[in-house]
Amino acid sequence: MKIQGSNVLITGGASGIGKLMGQIALEKGANALIIWDINEKNIEATVQELSSKGKVFAQRVDVGDMDSVHAAYGIARQQCGDVDVLINCAGIVTSNRTFDKVEVSEIDRTIRINTIAPMYVAREILPDMVVRGRGHICTIASAAGMLGNPRMAVYAASKWATIGWSESLRIEMDERGSDIHVTTVAPYYINTGMFDGVRSSIIPILDPAKTARKIIRAIERNKNFCGLPFPFHLIRLCQGILPTCVFDFFFGRLFGVYHTMDHFTGRSK
Repeated sequence: MKIQGSNVLITGGASGIGKLMGQIALEKGANALIIWDINEKNIEATVQELSSKGKVFAQRVDVGDMDSVHAAYGIARQQCGDVDVLINCAGIVTSNRTFDKVEVSEIDRTIRINTIAPMYVAREILPDMVVRGRGHICTIASAAGMLGNPRMAVYAASKWATIGWSESLRIEMDERGSDIHVTTVAPYYINTGMFDGVRSSIIPILDPAKTARKIIRAIERNKNFCGLPFPFHLIRLCQGILPTCVFDFFFGRLFGVYHTMDHFTGRSK
């Protein structure tokens, strides 16, 4: 999918890798960058920073509310035209509590933003893509959507569901013979502040700028799935062939993956 000349909509696009991907899209010649975010302060700062690179249209949108999504899409379409590339990037992690101590409100909020919101946004935009017969939907899930991890049970659940939905959507489009492509991205921890305090001794925490570039490249190449970093696929292979107790020992305890969230603090308010 060519970024040049396309209208690109990014949810959570006023911070983190969402903002970085927006900048890259403009530098690659996107016709317009549409940013949906909940943080008005970040929206204002991002528009000021990126407007010199091209057309930027930003809205405060609660992507977990279908009425908000519907209203925002109508306005964005009027201002910028059809959305060619949708990047579902908005996401949250609320705490590192063990599941027995997680608040019900945390469960509701995490599932609403990480799982339901990408569906709401795609469901609003996809019909117009179908009419035009082209488009691209990229959803940023997480490596936690493929590997259970202590102290992030709800987050992992939200991302497992997101991967399942995105992959199913991809197959639906493939079976139609449609030129609408779907990319599912499953990155490891990214150093954006969202996972501050995380400690990872074996697998490196990802650089935001490099990760953003790799995701945009995956969209341009119409990749079905993008796991980051690539060696993480080795963990999935081992997960499939090793007995659970052996896998837990090596990756969970010896390599320390199951303790990465022990010192999590998250982004400061």
